Amino acid sequence: MIAGLLARRSERLARGVVHRAAHVAAAHHGARTILLDARRGRYYGLDEVGGRIWELLEPGASLARVVDTLEQEYDAPRAVLAADTAALLARLWRRGLVGVET
Repeated sequence: MIAGLLARRSERLARGVVHRAAHVAAAHHGARTILLDARRGRYYGLDEVGGRIWELLEPGASLARVVDTLEQEYDAPRAVLAADTAALLARLWRRGLVGVET
């Protein structure tokens, strides 16, 4: 049952449009991006690449579009960029920091 739920979420993430949640504020601190979930009063830290992914979540951003940009900016295989980006977005989604619309 849990595996099925995770598979459906992964499919939705791959096909959907990802957006930052309105209740999340972001600030840059050196190479890190700090996210504040105002609803829960919790802070989260993103490394440099995670912060770049956060920046790329403009209205209408899809997983493929984010990965396309990262592929141009970083010297890493597309498959690795796609897997790492999907994993980060899934974690942010589970915590309510991003939303996904299909």
